[in-house]
Amino acid sequence: MSFFDKMFASVGIGAAKVDTILTNDRLIAGDDVSGKVVILGGKIEQEIDEIYLKVITSYERERDDKKIREECVIGKYRLTDRFTIRANEKREVPFSFELPIDTPVSYGKTRVWVETGLDIKNAIDPSDRDYIDVHPSTLMSQFLNAVTDLGFRLREVDCEAAPHRLRRRLSFVQEFEFIATKGEFRGRLDELEVVFLETSHDRMDILLQVDRRPTGLGSLFSEMLNLDETNLRLTVTSAEIPLIKEKLLQILRKHS
Repeated sequence: MSFFDKMFASVGIGAAKVDTILTNDRLIAGDDVSGKVVILGGKIEQEIDEIYLKVITSYERERDDKKIREECVIGKYRLTDRFTIRANEKREVPFSFELPIDTPVSYGKTRVWVETGLDIKNAIDPSDRDYIDVHPSTLMSQFLNAVTDLGFRLREVDCEAAPHRLRRRLSFVQEFEFIATKGEFRGRLDELEVVFLETSHDRMDILLQVDRRPTGLGSLFSEMLNLDETNLRLTVTSAEIPLIKEKLLQILRKHS
């Protein structure tokens, strides 16, 4: 092992490499994420402090009147204790963990990925990024279908910094923005914003912001003062799936 090999490995040249292979990259929050991490030794023997996996997404935040994107770690998982990887050695580490129930879905601008890292002393830590396709749960899908059936079109989906009153475990919420393009709410509602606060596969809290369209001078002033917006919270369960559309219809009629 030469001095130059050590020096180059410390800056990532000829050092150990990592590659994560996922069993399945199409998932629903709550599913098991499984696969294996493959470590390839470099030109010299190196001590690995740990291998870890992170589930990460990004969200938009306002700072100094500017919108910036920040990353949020949804979950972190330590796979190994300290070990040594020999030169040119290949080692595989299997893993399995549950994708957190509050992982956002891969709609619109939202991207979710699994990041793998090796902690190596006195060296640049190698990493690997694998994107996953997170689909909505059955309960979420049924609610989204109900919104669409009532004449709304999905305009935008993104993760945004959560106000303090909505902040739970994570620093962001995923917002679905709809506009009414047909049906009885076309011309009556400007938009409908939906935030899912999923607590389990069988129960979901939902936040709705109903934005009414101004129809006169009084309504116009209300819109300028944000008085035309109504914020609602409701809970739906799997047992209520056949009733979701009717339940939503009654809420929108009452507040449009």
